[in-house]
Amino acid sequence: MKISHALLAGLLAAGTAFAGHDGGNRGVLFVFDGGTGNQPFRSQAGAPVLNTVAGVPPGGAPWGITSFTAVIKDTGEIRARGTGVLLWGADGIGTRAGPRQVILSLFCRGPVTPPASAGALNLVPFNSQPVDLDEDGDFSVRGWLTDATGATPPLTCGDSLDNRPILLVRSVTPANPTTGAPATPGAWFAAGIIAGKRDRYRD
Repeated sequence: MKISHALLAGLLAAGTAFAGHDGGNRGVLFVFDGGTGNQPFRSQAGAPVLNTVAGVPPGGAPWGITSFTAVIKDTGEIRARGTGVLLWGADGIGTRAGPRQVILSLFCRGPVTPPASAGALNLVPFNSQPVDLDEDGDFSVRGWLTDATGATPPLTCGDSLDNRPILLVRSVTPANPTTGAPATPGAWFAAGIIAGKRDRYRD
């Protein structure tokens, strides 16, 4: 999938310029343009199994997403916006149901070892901060992707041909100020679709 220069410019112009860069396209690691909702089950050896992705279980009913865009910088900064994250099944169809916050999780891939076309998937995610999901299923992320150690995604996170990383929109259990428990990512509702080879967006 190709992304127009106009759309890329619009994504990069959203909000303030990224720290440590000159603006424009410099330092862009990945651009996502579009998303797909989840189906709770898939077929494996002719039998239905949970549609688990990168070790993350799916939401219990079908979910949809109307639109999704994200720019991830090589510093780990992310700007993203999603709309229409709503149930596509069950009695809550057309609503956000119980979830009131979402979190984005990026899963990188290792180098490709022929004859495979994709490298091994790293099941340790780089997560954004939790953000609110409004009553229309819309959300906006302006922050950082980090793993449990505080590290940001490596430049070797995978490319956008067959060896694409995975970016999931997930539920989240909010942090508990009483116990000190941090926010915990949960099931996935939707996934981003990468826009094109990342080198096209690097100066």
